[in-house]
Amino acid sequence: MDVIFSSSQALLNAHSGITSHVGFIWQQTRTPLVVQFLRIILYVCLALSFMLFVERLYMGIVIAFVKLFRRKPEKKYKWEPLKGDLELGNYSYPMVLVQIPMCNEKEVYQLSIGAACNLSWPAHRIFIQVLDDSTDPTIKALVEQECRRWASKGVNIKYEIRDNRKGYKAGALREGMKHSYVKLCSHVAIFDADFQPEPDFLERSIPFLVHNPEIGLVQARWEFVNADECLMTKMQEMSFGYHFTVEQEVGSTAHAFFGFNGTAGVWRMSALNEAGGWKDRTTVEDMDLAVRAGLNGWKFVYVDDLKVKSELPSTFRAYRNQQHRWSCGPANLFRKMAMEIATNKKVSVWKKFYLIYSFFFVRKIIAHVVTFILYCDVIPATIFIPEVQVPRWGTIYIPTAITLLNILGSARSMQLVVYWILFENVMSLHRTKATFIGLFESERVNEWIVTEKLGDALKTKNGSKALKKLQFRVGERLHVLELFVGLYLLFCGWYDYSFGRNRFYVYLLLQAMAFFVVGFGYVGVFVPNS
Repeated sequence: MDVIFSSSQALLNAHSGITSHVGFIWQQTRTPLVVQFLRIILYVCLALSFMLFVERLYMGIVIAFVKLFRRKPEKKYKWEPLKGDLELGNYSYPMVLVQIPMCNEKEVYQLSIGAACNLSWPAHRIFIQVLDDSTDPTIKALVEQECRRWASKGVNIKYEIRDNRKGYKAGALREGMKHSYVKLCSHVAIFDADFQPEPDFLERSIPFLVHNPEIGLVQARWEFVNADECLMTKMQEMSFGYHFTVEQEVGSTAHAFFGFNGTAGVWRMSALNEAGGWKDRTTVEDMDLAVRAGLNGWKFVYVDDLKVKSELPSTFRAYRNQQHRWSCGPANLFRKMAMEIATNKKVSVWKKFYLIYSFFFVRKIIAHVVTFILYCDVIPATIFIPEVQVPRWGTIYIPTAITLLNILGSARSMQLVVYWILFENVMSLHRTKATFIGLFESERVNEWIVTEKLGDALKTKNGSKALKKLQFRVGERLHVLELFVGLYLLFCGWYDYSFGRNRFYVYLLLQAMAFFVVGFGYVGVFVPNS
């Protein structure tokens, strides 16, 4: 009995010794290492956050000027409707190529092809080119049949396929440009498979290119047919509202440059070819082309009241894959083109600064990284390190100002701003990860997953909307990273409520709840019934 007691006492003493030793090491390293490291990270994040605020404020001032003085592109550039010549007739209209790239788009192929074939333009002055990369033979047959149906009505439509998917969308567009009839065209309009342009789209966009030889691109605004479908699509619409109403408008007005959105735009063929055509080195072939054309001195025009109907991702899986591509691609393109932009001789120093600092570094890198690291990592960590104090301007004033500036283009959804903030913070986890993947060209850097679309399945046969629940496997529904961050924020919130003095626990607990909702797959699960 004495032996057992002595052994137990020895174990307790050993455990106590280890605990004391660990505690001693923590006390010795806490101030010189942990505190200083956290303080440095905080200061860096606050500086980046202030840079983001300045950028948002600048764009807010410019857009206020645009709206106050009604600076529409029709006032800045010459625009006159095209008319048939008395001698040449409709031959005075330029030849236009309309490209529709698609891949297994069973739900929407009829919508985009039908809308393109109904464009108001002289029939002998337009080619509709359907670039079908579908891997499903049944869908291929359906798309080809639809093209033949429109061809029988006299539409000049071409159905083009290839034997591989190399380069994905960029590869399909590049192959499409190799056909002999394309050489007859001076302009090319591009629409993704879920986009439905109005009949007057070309009549409103082409005149900018015809009357202004310095313009290389005309970009229209996206309008969403399913924006009110669920909370997730409403929050996506809020983000897109800022992108179009502010970012695109400011780029067009102040710099005659912005990132091509990959669809709902018309290119001057010479500008596209001069820039080197389509390249598949990143997953943002549209932005890649725009930057190269901009460096050649071409001007871009964004027309806000020229709208094209399209569809937002209705499932979280589709939205997450889309956001990975849109965050990874720009970061990877920045890595590849930073020096090329800096050494370019054709554009001004101001435009090069705008491209490197504002367009890429602040909007494509800082905006994603600082949101997650500062608000979901560093600020929660300061609860355990009271020596590191976050200034009030960094936790209240700057974030509030950035949020108010971000929702300038989404006035009709102001009541959702709290949900939008929490959801955007969750998405910043994926965007930050994708940004680093792009910057360091690690695994998944060139991953391309076609965004799932529902098309006519958004409505029931009688036109009313219904809901059904998608079936997911457990592995697809649970998102481990979100659950891990949610647990971290929950613990931080509990600790702050119980022992802390920062009073961050309200935000931390709400944000933890948002991560859990997404982590357990309760965002984007419900979609309209077909």
